[in-house]
Amino acid sequence: MEKSIENAKKIANHLLQIKAIKLAPTNPFTWASGMKSPIYCDNRTTLSFPQVRNDIRDAFVDIVKEKYANVDVIAGVATGAIALGVLVAQALDKPFVYVRSSAKAHGLTNMVEGYIEKGQSVVVIEDLISTGGSSLKAVEALRECGANVLGLVAIFTYGFKKAVDNFASANCIADTLSNYETMIEMAAVQGYIKDEDITLLKKWRENPEGWLD
Repeated sequence: MEKSIENAKKIANHLLQIKAIKLAPTNPFTWASGMKSPIYCDNRTTLSFPQVRNDIRDAFVDIVKEKYANVDVIAGVATGAIALGVLVAQALDKPFVYVRSSAKAHGLTNMVEGYIEKGQSVVVIEDLISTGGSSLKAVEALRECGANVLGLVAIFTYGFKKAVDNFASANCIADTLSNYETMIEMAAVQGYIKDEDITLLKKWRENPEGWLD
């Protein structure tokens, strides 16, 4: 447990330092959905920083070894988690597949790309959990292929109740390397945010749609 907490702090610091996570409580970002948010997260940035990339890979590998020692295949969710999933699969010497956001419009119309057999146990690698919708779409695609999805591991989660409920409804275990609470803690320690910013950031997480009202 202590190691996982230290890892969560390390990963949060990495994401803040390389600006994979950007915070702007008083000048919010607009997400693709149109929602206003004080945080923007793009974990694809981690691929450009070897030490960060390696630490994330190692943290993923530790969780998989600890919780899913009988895994057969590692799956990455397109597009953000494909490269990271390959790194994890390589470190574990396991086969790799990836899951498209939608089926190809031509050829075999696959959603799952790569070789996987019915009954094989899979751990899904994801970069970010927001509501859980896209992650669980990948889980469902793997299940439709006959795979036994043991669980999903992501770099970061906002910790929305909706995501927790969605994963519970889908009967899918979800773990993350770091999380919103740890990120706020580390942002405060490193001087990225002020005390008044913490209040706004917590208010947004509690009520993402109405925090500016």
